[in-house]
Amino acid sequence: MDKTRGPTIGLLGSYGGRNVGDEAILTSILASIRQGRPDASTVVFSRTPEHTRTHHPGVEVVGWEGVSREPASQIVARLDVLVLGGGGILYDTEARRYLRLVRLAQEQNIPVFAYALGAGPLTDRLDCMMVRETLTAAATITVRDEESRLALEDAGVMGTIIVTADPALLLQEEEFGHDLLRAEGVPEAGRLVGMSVREPGRAAEHLDAQGYHELLAHVGDFLVSRLDAHVVFVPMERDDIRHSHAVLSHMNAAERCRVLHGNYRPRQILGLVRHLDMVVGMRLHFLIFAALQGVPLLPLPYAGKVFDFAQQLGAPALRGVVREAAGPLLAEVDRVWDERPAHRQRINARTPALRARAASTAEHFLSQLDLIAPHTPVWDRTA
Repeated sequence: MDKTRGPTIGLLGSYGGRNVGDEAILTSILASIRQGRPDASTVVFSRTPEHTRTHHPGVEVVGWEGVSREPASQIVARLDVLVLGGGGILYDTEARRYLRLVRLAQEQNIPVFAYALGAGPLTDRLDCMMVRETLTAAATITVRDEESRLALEDAGVMGTIIVTADPALLLQEEEFGHDLLRAEGVPEAGRLVGMSVREPGRAAEHLDAQGYHELLAHVGDFLVSRLDAHVVFVPMERDDIRHSHAVLSHMNAAERCRVLHGNYRPRQILGLVRHLDMVVGMRLHFLIFAALQGVPLLPLPYAGKVFDFAQQLGAPALRGVVREAAGPLLAEVDRVWDERPAHRQRINARTPALRARAASTAEHFLSQLDLIAPHTPVWDRTA
């Protein structure tokens, strides 16, 4: 009896960057592949291979940043298909880094599947050219929102672009027990409101840090005084810890707040959200986690992807995270709190459709994979 080899799938995204949202995407994609094609093997291209190996044992992991063309080509040559995404990786100055590997795959006639990509802003001439050339030649293009489809079309990508949804919507929770809450100094009784902030960074370079720190400090003080709540800051990247403390430095009621410092897996953070009564957040995947748990949420859109998600859920979302928005924002916090049952009902009614769209990405990919590498029996039994 000879064991037959299944397809080898390369996964290229912002993995290994210690971002909970990106790791949630990878976790969900790997789970979908294991369920649909258990005979497949996967190679994850990671920015920090040791981190990815620790969190995804049994998966082959390779580093790709700073790797020259020849060794990268040798790794890519082993693949039957390269999956690009998901998540927001195609934007100015960053897109070209990922698409260098995509070009290597296409030069070797390896099919490329764009998996629930996030795209934009795309205005740089070189990035637009590479996006146009590589994605037009992709086997299938799926994006996670309408804004990303428009960004790719504006960059000149030809062919069908399918809008699905973020793969993290398929994440399964892992219990976040009371022992972990106690270790973080989070009270087990009383009202808990989760808050998510982010660093300005390349994906949100127009954010005024001082301004939004002060704005969220007003929100935090309001949550304590108006709702008698404790506020839990949930970092989705390590640098979010610093910005959470910056918000605390402007608060009068900082003693009623906690910033999580543990190194948690995405499924654990999803489990944590179950303990919360409401969330106020900037990070897209923190808001996705709230939706999955049916927790009333108030998005703070710093980018179109957050505003788009809010619209799909029917959640309120004020444009602009600036100090001048304090009055309307506090009024919205008050309204969401008072109308929690209605918000919870609406979230629970709309989230299943988003999950179905996220699942359709995996269905598109597995259908494509069956054309590239048809199912074969795991054991070839001969008489």
